[in-house]
Amino acid sequence: MTFDKGLAKSEQAYEQFTDISSVFADIVKNDFINTWQWWAGLALFIIPWLIWFKFRKKDSTGRLLLAGLAVIILSLTIDLAALSLGLWSYPMIIIPLAPFLFLPYHFSLAPTWIMLALQIKPEMNTLVKGIIFSAIAAFGGMNLFDAIDFYNPKGWSTLYDFVIFLTLYYSGYWVTRMESFQSLEKGTGKK
Repeated sequence: MTFDKGLAKSEQAYEQFTDISSVFADIVKNDFINTWQWWAGLALFIIPWLIWFKFRKKDSTGRLLLAGLAVIILSLTIDLAALSLGLWSYPMIIIPLAPFLFLPYHFSLAPTWIMLALQIKPEMNTLVKGIIFSAIAAFGGMNLFDAIDFYNPKGWSTLYDFVIFLTLYYSGYWVTRMESFQSLEKGTGKK
């Protein structure tokens, strides 16, 4: 009986979520789409990928994209956990499909800038490079997003953002250093 009650409550919660998603879609359509902030958010989806595509290290594209994918997965996981705990929010909604997430951050900004940072001065001390990247992203980027209402830290310290960016950077770094890549073809691995 308890399981059936749980299923019924779960369905009720999904109906409420659908209603809330409709409200967010209306907000985007009626209040945000004609603002410079919405267009800037949309540009943050597209422009970082264009920059990365132009300046990427071409012979490392696959390795960098894998690092970017790892950053996307990890940043989404961290964000979903923090959002569910109410630690921060994203008042600006770009795409109402996932109204609680600032999708340009997860699918564009974080992965592309980390991929670019990883390929710039690869001989540089990785600790120093990670600290510089994380400081710029946390103290510069997140404070800027807070100032233009893309991000509401709700008392969340920028120092914590710094640690998150450092974690994301080193996750991407670790993936680019993996040496277990091998061709799927039989034999020597070359065709």
